[in-house]
Amino acid sequence: MISQQTAARILEKAMCTGGGFAELFIENTIGNSLMMVNGVLEKSVSGIVFGCGLRVFNGHSAVYVYGNDITEAGLMKLAQAASAAVAAGERGTVMAFTQAEVVERHKVTKLPSGVNKTDVAVYLRQAHDAATNFDKLITQTNNSYRDAIQDVLIINSDGLWAEDRRVYTRVSVQSVASDAGEKQIGQVGPGARVGFELFDKLDMADIGRKTAEAAVTMLRADFAPSGEMPVVLDNAFGGVIFHEACGHGLEGTFISKGASTFAGKLGERVASDVVTAIDDGTMPNEWGSLNIDDEGTPTQRNVLIENGILKSYLVDRLTGLKMGMPTTGSCRRESYKFSPTSRMNNTYIAAGKSTPEEVIAATEYGLYAKKMGGGSVMPTTGEFNFAVQEGYMIRNGKIAEPVRGATLIGKGHEVLMDIDMVANNLDMDAGMCGQMSGSVPANVGQPTLRVSKLTVGGRK
Repeated sequence: MISQQTAARILEKAMCTGGGFAELFIENTIGNSLMMVNGVLEKSVSGIVFGCGLRVFNGHSAVYVYGNDITEAGLMKLAQAASAAVAAGERGTVMAFTQAEVVERHKVTKLPSGVNKTDVAVYLRQAHDAATNFDKLITQTNNSYRDAIQDVLIINSDGLWAEDRRVYTRVSVQSVASDAGEKQIGQVGPGARVGFELFDKLDMADIGRKTAEAAVTMLRADFAPSGEMPVVLDNAFGGVIFHEACGHGLEGTFISKGASTFAGKLGERVASDVVTAIDDGTMPNEWGSLNIDDEGTPTQRNVLIENGILKSYLVDRLTGLKMGMPTTGSCRRESYKFSPTSRMNNTYIAAGKSTPEEVIAATEYGLYAKKMGGGSVMPTTGEFNFAVQEGYMIRNGKIAEPVRGATLIGKGHEVLMDIDMVANNLDMDAGMCGQMSGSVPANVGQPTLRVSKLTVGGRK
């Protein structure tokens, strides 16, 4: 992509007016996506994202410029633009480059680039057929596929020269049940750091049936009651509440500004003693994993909360300078068009000692949130409002009738204190996480757990 001599000249130019550190991020991503509606392929898109981002540190702030001309002339223009925006200061130097040894943790056996799109359509149609055959109330299916092969080169003035390849594949299956003007959906979206072999582990017909069953069940359900009550959150995507309401508040982006309820609380109790929360970017083939982050730092397993005690934050190079802390390999960006910052990878609440059955049996009355939907969160306060996509009442220690229209309302740091039971059935689920550095693949996860009291919004 670029020679070491050219890279050195660009970095030197970028720091010529006083920058203390400079970094190049060069990306070439090839991606494909397909969209099928009601069993008919409606959209097929292939594209390339190619370009370079240049970042220069100026004290505790940074200047970021980007473009898609990586000739020496094009990069020199970027460097001139960056240096012009840097205030006078101590000028950094470019050290001799050393090729980083990047450990490959994510075995890929079927690169998406070698896949025929008709094969993808066959799998998506299997989910459609199973869903529509499940019940006549299924009036629409929306199934999609996406893949990406991202090659990155990260070079910085400290002498780092790191190359990495990231391969992603994901599907989304959605079934819509309709009757008398009412609609309900069932949806799943499995994804992983793998190639087309993802489908070797997926039964698309079974996935289609399950999404249809969830949609029909919720369509026939009565409305949920409202009020404060115990809430049992199922495993896997139930972890989205921790991710959104707590995880973002543990990122250096917010901590370094004091804009988080967790700021300044290292070593303090922030959750009940049954809660241990981890962000792990090293998990083989998981959707949110990376060999190296977008600063070229190897990812790691970061214990954020251990038995209720706040142990660490997620830190990138820039926020680490502000906080006086080392990077945790947590710097991410959507593409070269975004300046990177601290982000989550695979974030989850660790398995506990109870069984899921014991959690339900110990709950005399409450709500069982089997599948979470969308919601809104204020990262600075942890306040959240999440819809329950599939819910059931718990009565006398047993799962009872389905209910729809439930929302969960609370504050993340308060919920952490009110978790009183954690099961042993940890599972993960894929999602896309949006923040100031764009949208990135991230896993959420948890075992089945119980929040002793939580406000439920409903219509009864």
